Amino acid sequence: MSKPPSTKISMVQALNRAIDEAMAADEGVILLGEDVAKKQGGGVFKVSSGLTEKYGEHRIRATPISETAIVGACVGAAIAGFRPIAEIMLMNFVTVAMDQIVNHAAKLRFMSGGQTNVPMVIRTTTGVGVGFGGQHSDMLEAWFAHVPGLKIVTASNVADAQGLLLSAIECNDPVIFIENILCYGMQAEAPPAGHRVPLGKAAISREGRDVTIITYGRTVLDALAIAAEMEADGVSVEVIDLRTIAPYDEEAVLASVRKTGRAVVLHEAVKAYGTGAEMSARLHEQLFDVLKAPVQRVGGTFSAVPMANVLEQAWIPSKDQVKAAIRTTLDWKKKWQPKSEFRRLA
Repeated sequence: MSKPPSTKISMVQALNRAIDEAMAADEGVILLGEDVAKKQGGGVFKVSSGLTEKYGEHRIRATPISETAIVGACVGAAIAGFRPIAEIMLMNFVTVAMDQIVNHAAKLRFMSGGQTNVPMVIRTTTGVGVGFGGQHSDMLEAWFAHVPGLKIVTASNVADAQGLLLSAIECNDPVIFIENILCYGMQAEAPPAGHRVPLGKAAISREGRDVTIITYGRTVLDALAIAAEMEADGVSVEVIDLRTIAPYDEEAVLASVRKTGRAVVLHEAVKAYGTGAEMSARLHEQLFDVLKAPVQRVGGTFSAVPMANVLEQAWIPSKDQVKAAIRTTLDWKKKWQPKSEFRRLA
């Protein structure tokens, strides 16, 4: 008896399916980027493989090596009624197009009194652990989360990659869609056609009762592995996958931390000045009366990402660091005793 064909797809294929579905449904969806068209075989990471043959080079546009031109052209196309997708090969290269992203795409709705939408997606890839070095590995989501008018999205699994990208393409605001290179090869059952994941809605990837890990992207996989390991020690860890970093699902985050009373924010980007700092501040502002311990943050080392493998692995936030942060929240009462004057006030 022959085995039935596999229905599993990779994250690259999920992203390809999302773009394919969007282009089939709307002739205004176009893709611009370096090496994305037929002659180049679908870009460096093959996300647009086969799409030029289906939709033609007038909709899958290979561009010069100019991020400024790619994003600028997409801003203009969005204003003209298209729904462009810009592929920026690596996230560090968005620095070249910051004016187009921050001063134009993000602000035109505000500057026009709501008359001009900029429905465009900037897809970009990053990730630490593949030896790309300091100029090709940064997670810069905190930069863009700080800019009103932008939505920041990243997927941790195959189904979310397809569903989030479709929702991003259909959104009337500019979306920064971050893809982690280390997730590209992961495989899972193919979601059905039409699968959507709403922007701004977090997922409870694992339920728990003792502490909440708030994270997104590749580090969701780390958080789930850590939660499984700590279950053996009698610690029940809830894992929240934000999916949309900005605007994040505050209701879901507050509900989880209100239940557990403890929180650890985990991200691959450097810890200093990151999204974890904002998350921690909001949790302390909103839930100070129910927190059983201060919110802990775990992130990358505050330095450029090293090229050497042994140094790069040391740079990445480790499972041991996350476990230590969890234990800090669990042991907080043992370590801290209020001074007598605070006891009197209580």
